[in-house]
Amino acid sequence: MEQHTILMGDPFFFSIQGGANPHTRDRFGIKKKVDRTLAIKQWHNLAELLIDHGIQIFIISPQIEHPGLVYPANAGFMANVLQDAPLSEKVFYLSNLLESRAGEQPYYKEILEGIGINTAGVSKRFEGEADLFPVGKKYIFTHGEIKKQKFKFHFGFPPYKRVYGFRSDYNLLNELKLILGKIIIVPITLINENYYHGDTLLCSFGKDREYLLAYLEGISSESQALCKREFGDQMIVLSDDDAKLYAANSFQTVFQNELYLFMPKGVSKYLIDQIKERGVKPVLVDVSEFLKKGGGSIKCMVCDLGIFIDSKEVLPEKVKIYREKHRYENYYNKI
Repeated sequence: MEQHTILMGDPFFFSIQGGANPHTRDRFGIKKKVDRTLAIKQWHNLAELLIDHGIQIFIISPQIEHPGLVYPANAGFMANVLQDAPLSEKVFYLSNLLESRAGEQPYYKEILEGIGINTAGVSKRFEGEADLFPVGKKYIFTHGEIKKQKFKFHFGFPPYKRVYGFRSDYNLLNELKLILGKIIIVPITLINENYYHGDTLLCSFGKDREYLLAYLEGISSESQALCKREFGDQMIVLSDDDAKLYAANSFQTVFQNELYLFMPKGVSKYLIDQIKERGVKPVLVDVSEFLKKGGGSIKCMVCDLGIFIDSKEVLPEKVKIYREKHRYENYYNKI
């Protein structure tokens, strides 16, 4: 049996802590609040829609001190995620997270190895498939200036500004080339802290992931030119309004020979029509409570593990037990 598999993090402790992301505060500097009950409802609706479209989900247990586990796109990345091969031939490279989220890594490592996936690490700051993902036969690697997160004095109201920075270090590029082998990696420089991960403004989709949603205003002028040169007519440029909804933070599935792109509810009719013209069916999902977190939309809530080919694997009994315990349907007693 072959099944597209993902990780999702239980949202029981979902909250905004510390107001780190600039988007988590309003123009008066007041930290936004989320309706946790509504957020949990929205999260389950997304998960069940994904399952209805052929996805297998394993659940990361919630930890009160690590609400960021609800965003496992930052866990790392499965090398050659689109390759149809047994898990024994694949490796998941864990992220090297910033200090405020570094405590999440052991929980990612535990569930990945629990369900039978080999893990490894990287040497520099890196936030996984949120900054590294395939587009056609290439990969995009997004990076930006690494800064120490802090508040600094600012003339105006509020009288401070959040220094946020970006999450993945350009100096990791050579290491990623060794991991991905002959695959071409296109480096893209992020410049707008509101789009601090690549998957908040870039998204590949289509039969061979050949199309690219792109919010060009969030990347450097050199990177804009590079995107146009590398992806040309395959690229759909996002409007400011669609970008603000994190339209690029979308996730594609294949179900019964049809392509579906899960997108945040509210994206423009123009964008929906553009996606349909390319043979992909948009599935609009209300994740409004997660948008308040700043950058956390559909794709942020998904860690893509690719296709599980269990028919080619001999699974240890403990892996079978662990998988059954953490499978969405069993975890929530829905079967």
